[in-house]
Amino acid sequence: MKPISVIEGGVTVLDRPNVDTDQIVPKQFLKRIERTGFGEFLFYDWRQEPGFELPRNPILATGPNFGCGSSREHAPWAIQDYGFEAIIAPSFADIFYSNCTKIGLLPVVLEEHEVRAVMSAGRARIDLPAQTVSWPGGEATFEIDPEVKHRLLNGLDDIAVTLAQADAIERYERERERPGPVTTSLV
Repeated sequence: MKPISVIEGGVTVLDRPNVDTDQIVPKQFLKRIERTGFGEFLFYDWRQEPGFELPRNPILATGPNFGCGSSREHAPWAIQDYGFEAIIAPSFADIFYSNCTKIGLLPVVLEEHEVRAVMSAGRARIDLPAQTVSWPGGEATFEIDPEVKHRLLNGLDDIAVTLAQADAIERYERERERPGPVTTSLV
């Protein structure tokens, strides 16, 4: 996972509330086990509609309750694979929010009027260390759990966090080591 500090650039607007994970990546495309290759299926059904556009910008701004529905990890994978680095919304489904942070996709919660201002501006700068979002004509702050922030700033996924404790894990294993064969009772 690559570290996140500042994400800056164009904003893609998806002005819809309650976007669920089946709309983000439909179930018929969930047949692979890799995390890559899902971007081409992002909002697949909507992209078939005349006039629906999905510019590839680093930031996606959308409506409230984004990522609701099932807890499929494929939804954030598809968003990230398409090229988005951050999502700004008034609210997210809890599991979706967590799944984003675990892969290095930054979800940012702002007030609805602030999200609308970002949408109108068309450009934004997200500064994770300062926990700010700025756009032409405005700026807002956002909250993020300190541990999640640390992990995103340092590019640490769950495996990297575990490996950071390798010495403690090895010490624990050495202290528990028993000589001789391991036997169990089948009674």
